[in-house]
Amino acid sequence: MKKIFLSILFAACALIAPAQDASEWKAVEKPLNFYLANDLGRNGYYEQKPIAELMGRMAENIDIEFVVAAGDVHHFEGVRSTSDPLWMTNYELIYSHPDLMLPWYAICGNHEYRGNTQAVIDYSNVSARWNVPARYYTKVMEEDGTTLRLVMIDTPSLIEKYRKDTEKYPDAGKQDDQKQLAWIDSVLTAAQEDWVLVVGHHPIYADTDKSDSERTDMQKKVDTILRKHKNVAMYLCGHIHNFQHIRMPGSDIDYVVNTSGSLSRPVKAVEGTVFCSPAAGYSLITVDKNELCLHMIDSSGKIIHTVKRTK
Repeated sequence: MKKIFLSILFAACALIAPAQDASEWKAVEKPLNFYLANDLGRNGYYEQKPIAELMGRMAENIDIEFVVAAGDVHHFEGVRSTSDPLWMTNYELIYSHPDLMLPWYAICGNHEYRGNTQAVIDYSNVSARWNVPARYYTKVMEEDGTTLRLVMIDTPSLIEKYRKDTEKYPDAGKQDDQKQLAWIDSVLTAAQEDWVLVVGHHPIYADTDKSDSERTDMQKKVDTILRKHKNVAMYLCGHIHNFQHIRMPGSDIDYVVNTSGSLSRPVKAVEGTVFCSPAAGYSLITVDKNELCLHMIDSSGKIIHTVKRTK
């Protein structure tokens, strides 16, 4: 009898928990909602598959319009072609929930640059949901009179350590970094949307054991441009496999590191840290005319931190 009671109790708890999550998710929904996900490609291992299922379950309850994939969809050596089996095992068969059959706007991370970067662009001609028109590009979204501009940048080709390592990252040094920087400046100069988000794979500021030169290159090349423009609300990135929210003196930009959708890593506070967490997961971004919120979601579906911008 006791075993039967416990079984009923556990079953009831299993039903209540998702319902509680759903009400929490629904409470933050706005006219325009989308995901930020990155550092995914582990062939379903670590927490990739359950996090992908969580993304689908959340999308059953919130009207998700699209997914922004901020690089490293494919570990470890990128893809060799548009028919590489990794497209199936890292992406198509993992993010298979019907409510994730949405536009995915992606950029390359350093791991894509170890392989065939052109295949990342060309896969747009294979998959109906994969949208990568170029190595860097901009996209404007509009919903209920609210406009949002995504400025998707190609950070591996802006960092000297990748550009110089022609054996491991053969395509990085072939890209015209000055042309891209001039393009970023021109796009931000012309942007008139309610909200502007710049998305790259590499952080500008972060706690990390990776080479300092990655961040100093990004500060010198990218942050100099971003700070010049007063319309950039957030700089969003991945690469470090944990959540970080940083505000720096002299800048009105929220610098956000989005965690890994599979394998996460430890983190500690550094200068400017508002929040950090070693949890795996993804972010939910909700937007209306007056407010933009980035909600950091851990692998259990809980909102563990919110970055809020208001007009």
